Amino acid sequence: MSVFIIAEVGVNHNGSLDLAKQLVDVASLCGADAVKFQTFKASTLVTKTARQADYQTANTQKEESQFDMLKRLELSEADHHALFEYCDLKNIEFMSTPFDLHSIQFLAELGVQRFKIPSGEITNYPYLNLIGSFNKEIILSTGMANLGEVEAAIQVLLEAGTEQHKITVLHATTDYPTQMTDVNLRAMQVMAQAFKLPVGYSDHTPGIEVPTAAVALGASVIEKHFTLDRNLPGPDHKASLEPDELKAMVVSIRNIEIALGDGVKRASPNEAKNKPIARKSIVAKQDIQAGDVFTLDNLTTKRPGTGISPMRWHEVLGKTANRAFVADELIEL
Repeated sequence: MSVFIIAEVGVNHNGSLDLAKQLVDVASLCGADAVKFQTFKASTLVTKTARQADYQTANTQKEESQFDMLKRLELSEADHHALFEYCDLKNIEFMSTPFDLHSIQFLAELGVQRFKIPSGEITNYPYLNLIGSFNKEIILSTGMANLGEVEAAIQVLLEAGTEQHKITVLHATTDYPTQMTDVNLRAMQVMAQAFKLPVGYSDHTPGIEVPTAAVALGASVIEKHFTLDRNLPGPDHKASLEPDELKAMVVSIRNIEIALGDGVKRASPNEAKNKPIARKSIVAKQDIQAGDVFTLDNLTTKRPGTGISPMRWHEVLGKTANRAFVADELIEL
């Protein structure tokens, strides 16, 4: 199955429906499978005095509360309907991460195919329980969580009614941008072994190396923020890919998918033709007369590999030449 690539807008639309549609265009043109937004009401997400994260303050250059920042970045329900229809027109799946119970219900009624649970909600029982009750495909991000917390969240989803095969677990590091020393990609494989579920990776590192490596290590889902321009104002633009980089990531992932192959060790059709050129045969080291015994002194191995394989070396040694051979001639028995 092909890796499911989520191009994450998040709040990089800056509250503008027009900019959001431009980002849908980019995601579609770059070959992503889905484009993801965020669904929330500032009033139900944070208190009016909650402070920004350090990276948000650094990236927005504004000393303001989380509430004030998020209020500017809300998409209305009408915006969601417009984007849902626009994504359908552009042949790309609309996704959005809900951040409260009302948003979960709204997205279900909107008709989303799957729910994306963000890392911050992995310990939110009412939230998990409601999403689990819809029995839709679920992508669960696990940033900041330990293995026990991931297991507990999965259990809530299962008990709420979600079938196990519908859950994919994403490894993630909740820091923007993520330092390479904090990535710990092997944790993704540990979760695959522990939970026997599909795994993926939500990436916040600069560049495209880590998500591409994650695919080579078994990720079935990749999520990555993107923007039209990293210099735009807003909390997440600085840690996002620009359009040409998003395209490069998609191409790299698709190439890795092809390169992974089926795991059967055999000569590929394109290399099979090189066997007789690259391999060797048993040949005469010097002129050999009919009746001579084949020895270490008069035999060697050289290309091409169209004669007797050197793996039959001991079978040939000690045999008697049934005819004369000139130096470099392929030996026949």
